Amino acid sequence: MTTPVDVVRALTEPLLKFRFVVTLDPGDAYLPPAQALLLPLVAAGGFQEVTGLGGTLEVVGYAEGGRNDSVHQLPLRNTWNRITLKRGVVRDRVLWSWYRTGLADSLGARRDGAVILLGDEGLPAMAWAFHGGLAAKWSGPDLHGEQSAVAIESLEIAHEGLTNVL
Repeated sequence: MTTPVDVVRALTEPLLKFRFVVTLDPGDAYLPPAQALLLPLVAAGGFQEVTGLGGTLEVVGYAEGGRNDSVHQLPLRNTWNRITLKRGVVRDRVLWSWYRTGLADSLGARRDGAVILLGDEGLPAMAWAFHGGLAAKWSGPDLHGEQSAVAIESLEIAHEGLTNVL
């Protein structure tokens, strides 16, 4: 007898190597395990490589008069790295539509979302939610008829903040 869990696993089987999921609903990062099994079916895409989960705090040194043993380090501003998603399988055109919307209307194209790392059993192991994201760069695959390489697409997301959720 086939259970709903078996059906979900069968539908997600081609994505076993794709261990990262991106979704434009940051609430997906908080799903309980029973609902998280459906995540690869409803998420915007699965990816093998995600880079740029981080930020940089700009610090300026301030030398205090009369204090010669050290310099005060004062925080100035934080910048967030662009999240780059590579080697993806996208089940629908949600990410492409998001990029196209940004070309026409940059204010309406901002989306919150999440990058979710999946464990061996396909459940979320760790997640990062991004805020105010824009699909800043889309790179389509290079197709070569004489090579057996996988078609690689990438998407860069510029955002205004990152939160480690799990």
